[in-house]
Amino acid sequence: MMYKTFLRNSAVIIVAATLALASCKTKKDTVTPSLTSADDNGGYASDAAKLNQNSNDVISIADVAGTSGGSNLRTTATTLGGCATITNDTTSTPHLLTIDFGTTGCVCADGKTRSGKILVTYTGHYKDAGSTHTITTSNYYVNGLKTIVHKTVTNEGMNTAGQYWYSVTVNDTIVLGVDSMISWTGTRTRTWFAGYGTTDRSDDVYLIGGTTVLRRANGNVFTHTISATDPLKVAIGCRWIESGTETISSTSFTGGDRVLDYSRGGGGCDALATVTIGTHTYDITLH
Repeated sequence: MMYKTFLRNSAVIIVAATLALASCKTKKDTVTPSLTSADDNGGYASDAAKLNQNSNDVISIADVAGTSGGSNLRTTATTLGGCATITNDTTSTPHLLTIDFGTTGCVCADGKTRSGKILVTYTGHYKDAGSTHTITTSNYYVNGLKTIVHKTVTNEGMNTAGQYWYSVTVNDTIVLGVDSMISWTGTRTRTWFAGYGTTDRSDDVYLIGGTTVLRRANGNVFTHTISATDPLKVAIGCRWIESGTETISSTSFTGGDRVLDYSRGGGGCDALATVTIGTHTYDITLH
């Protein structure tokens, strides 16, 4: 009898232990592992945010310098926020608009320190549908970082929502340090979502679409394809992308493409985003 009792108790212990192990395994399998890749953990997202903000900023400065409430480019020298001297050469073909922030650096109305020049070549009226302007830079620095820009912006007129939109080809670089830089190339669409009717740059908001190829300082390359139904929302007054999603692909990835969503935290001006890899979604902080 004692032998039977021992066997029965042993069986109960073995079953309980087996269930406990199964329970632990199931619980472990449901835990999302932490992001260990520096590229995934805010890397390509942060670089894309920097390039997006910088690209939009340069085009917006050209917009302000190139318009005076009407459709014509300025014809006299003036200043931008008390910081840049603007000259417009209409005798050359194509015409040349020069936005000169000087060589020593000037703190502009948005609080950023800029030096160097933004150069805009154009034909026709700046705000006319179909007009094209090409933007380049010469020794241009923003907050101490050299920014090299080459983009062509075409005014596509109004969309069905009554918003002005532009097609943009980009080839930009930000020099982070000696032998360290980030760059991208590609095509984008840029829709003027808010602030078009005012003279204040700080209330300008744009919706960005398209595809770009990003090269990080570590040499890894990423293709960013913005969702056609959820474009990136970029405000002049915010250093971060406020909302929108894009798919990231790269030969350096394991586990397939990533989906990057900038709407974490409600979609306001913050450094919060998420990246989805397979069935797991991770919170990341841009830097």
